[in-house]
Amino acid sequence: GEENDGLHRPLNLSEELSQVVGEGPMGRADVVSGLWDYIKKNDLQDGQEIRADDKLKAVFGKDRFDMFEMNEKLSDHLEEAE
Repeated sequence: GEENDGLHRPLNLSEELSQVVGEGPMGRADVVSGLWDYIKKNDLQDGQEIRADDKLKAVFGKDRFDMFEMNEKLSDHLEEAE
């Protein structure tokens, strides 16, 4: 069923990512949604790019990144929950 597809399977989050979106496990869709909430709440979107504050820099390792980089880098911070 839908719960088990790639976007909803529960994943463990890295410490850095948890600082931004909260404690896992949660599905990738919820992680991305949480990231956008954080970005909007802190007004970090700049056109196609996102300006990283300290918490985002801890996750993404750079001052600015775009959505493709965000999705790529996100995988490093997620792992299958047992």
